Amino acid sequence: MELTVDGCQVFIATGGKPFDLGKPTLVMVHGAGMDHTVWSMQARYFAYHGFSVMNLDLRGHGRSDGDPPTSIPTYADWLVSVVEAAGVQDLHLMGHSMGSLIALEFAARSGRLVKKLALLGIIPHIRVHPDLLDAAQRNEHAAFEGVVGWGVGRRAQIGGHRAPGSWITGTSMRLLEASWPGVLANDFSACDVWDKGLEVAEQIDCPTLLLLGADDRMTPPRSAKKLADAISDSRTVILRGAGHMMMTEQPEESLNALAHFFGGADP
Repeated sequence: MELTVDGCQVFIATGGKPFDLGKPTLVMVHGAGMDHTVWSMQARYFAYHGFSVMNLDLRGHGRSDGDPPTSIPTYADWLVSVVEAAGVQDLHLMGHSMGSLIALEFAARSGRLVKKLALLGIIPHIRVHPDLLDAAQRNEHAAFEGVVGWGVGRRAQIGGHRAPGSWITGTSMRLLEASWPGVLANDFSACDVWDKGLEVAEQIDCPTLLLLGADDRMTPPRSAKKLADAISDSRTVILRGAGHMMMTEQPEESLNALAHFFGGADP
């Protein structure tokens, strides 16, 4: 599925089912330097269990055209335009890492449009180490190595996936390598300067899930507690042994938590 927003094509995967506004819509927002493929398993499940899925590539990522927005608020502006272009009224929303910040900002300004919100791998302020940001700005491969080294949980670094032959670190590296030059640096900068997490969280009034990895060294669960406390109707699920990329490291466990929260049947 494709939409034209601000003169640029937006690619949206629908999980293998036609998009249908007669069903509740689940919008999925990926993280920095990535694309819609990180949600592949979850998108397909929800598309076959009562939802219309909008698993999108952010502007300037994956198969979506244009330059990426330069801040979390302008990313949220863009997402508002996409949702309006699609005509969505019954909206459920989920985001990962930078995508969770975008989803948080979007939900805070949308009133009652968002029925439920899931935030994966989030803390109020996702700071980026200056050395990592510098490597990304120089388009050095070390930036990808740093993201994979810190973002993938320690168990997944050496295997442990239930699907034989699956290599989370390798697939994560290939995904980052496929991004356009400058995109990762742009996204890192957007995260690093946005410090409104707690302020924005206080404006959220829909049921909200924080799905966190116990071995997440980029957005550790202990740093998310203030955010959970700031949201009036929040619940937290921590996945044992999972790192920052929990939906690819532990797709079944992540899906179980998301399906339970959004109302889908157990996988």
